[in-house]
Amino acid sequence: MQFELITIFPGFFAGPLDYGVVSRAIRKGVVSANTHDLRAFTHDRHRTVDDRPFGGGEGMVLKAQPIFECAESIGITPLAERDLSRESVILLAAGGKPFTQTIAHELSKLERITLICGRYEGVDERVNTLLCDRELSVGDYVLSGGELGAAIILDAVTRLLPGVLGNADSARFESFGHSDEEIEHTLESPQATHGSGGLLDYPHYTRPSEFRGHTIPEILANGDHAQVRKWRRQQQLLKTARNRPDLLAKADLSEEDRAFLDSL
Repeated sequence: MQFELITIFPGFFAGPLDYGVVSRAIRKGVVSANTHDLRAFTHDRHRTVDDRPFGGGEGMVLKAQPIFECAESIGITPLAERDLSRESVILLAAGGKPFTQTIAHELSKLERITLICGRYEGVDERVNTLLCDRELSVGDYVLSGGELGAAIILDAVTRLLPGVLGNADSARFESFGHSDEEIEHTLESPQATHGSGGLLDYPHYTRPSEFRGHTIPEILANGDHAQVRKWRRQQQLLKTARNRPDLLAKADLSEEDRAFLDSL
C-alpha cells in the first residue's frame, strides 16, 4: 500500500510515521508513505498556497494550482481517467462524508491512496470536482487542517493490511468490526470471543484478578466459553446503548440481542 500525503506542513507527519503500527508497517515494507510540500509547487516569491474566495467572505481558501501540480508530479491522473479499483484521491474536509471502519476496509483493498490535507476555510472546489473521488471527514467538528484527519485514516487503514498487526485476528474482534457470521467465513472463531457486529467492544481485564478492591467479573474466570461469549455480547450491547445508541439502529442484532436491550 502506498500513501501520498499532500500538505503545507510535511513535518507534521514525522510523528505519525515514526511510531506505532504505521512505523512497523513501513519497516516491514507493507506500506510506503511519502509527504509532499504544497509550497514547493507555488511560483511566487512568498510561496502562496491560498487566496481570498470569489464572492467575498471570511478566511482564505487553498488554491487549485499548487494542488494539481503536486498531484501531477507524482503521477495522479484526473478523476475521469482514474482506475478507482486501484487508487483513491481523498480530500480531507469538514464537509466530507464521515470516515468509518467500513470505509477503512474499502480503502485497505487499494494499491495507492492520496490524502490531500485541506486548510483554512476550505479548498478550491475544482480540486474536489476534477481530482478527488472521495471527500472525507473524521468527525462533526472543525479542525485547523486535514493533517490530523489524514493521520487517522493512515493509521486506521494500515492496521487492516495483512502482516501489520502481530495477531491477524486483532482487527476482526474489536469495536466496529465484523459480525460472528462474517468472521466464521474466514477463520475459526475463538470460542470465548464475540464479533462486534457494528457495536462497541466489550470490557477487557488483565492480571491481577483483584486490583484496588475491584475484582474481575467471576464469569471470565470460570472457563465456560459459551457463558463468556454471552456475557461479552451483553456488555457490548450495554456499552453501545450507553455511549453510542445511534449504532444500534444499524448493528447486526439477533433476536436474543433485541430481547436483552428490551429488558434494560
